[in-house]
Amino acid sequence: MADGSFRCNWCNVDGVIRNSTFYKSINVDKMKKIKELCFILLASAFGLGLMPVAPGSFGALLGVGIHLAIVRFVSLQNQQYALIAGLVVVSLVHFMLTPWAQKHWRESDPGHFVLDEVAGYLVVPLLIRTGPVWFIAVGGFLAFRVIDIIKIPPARQIDQNIHDAWGILLDDIVSGLYATGIIWIAIKLLF
Repeated sequence: MADGSFRCNWCNVDGVIRNSTFYKSINVDKMKKIKELCFILLASAFGLGLMPVAPGSFGALLGVGIHLAIVRFVSLQNQQYALIAGLVVVSLVHFMLTPWAQKHWRESDPGHFVLDEVAGYLVVPLLIRTGPVWFIAVGGFLAFRVIDIIKIPPARQIDQNIHDAWGILLDDIVSGLYATGIIWIAIKLLF
């Protein structure tokens, strides 16, 4: 049916459902608010991206948390797979929520929508497998955030010219690749 209801020609299933106590107890407005809250929490990296100052930096901290949780709780031989899974899940949620976030915050690349920063940071530990974990986490975070803010080409061109889910994500992935290079060189020189 066009209105989303189910109608049966030989029974009154739709009428029975609509007149049931369960159906009447559902508060549609409350459900919409809960859905909106869930979307805000996911899009903002569980509220980290809602900070009034540097929401991208605060949001990227979720990536650091995911990285450190994987190092702590996943066996060494499975950490690479877990980081790939984390990056894929964050990216998929990013793609699913981009249209909603753009509409909700009325911007083509909303500042509070920080899943791209989470994914961008995760590139660093995914590609760097040697060196002290603390250095990869702290150095990778700082290098990623500085490079993401500066937007070294081609990240700048991607940011300026592609305003869909791909563009929002790719400029951060490029920044993550640059940060990976810097951290790799630093590890070779320092450790």
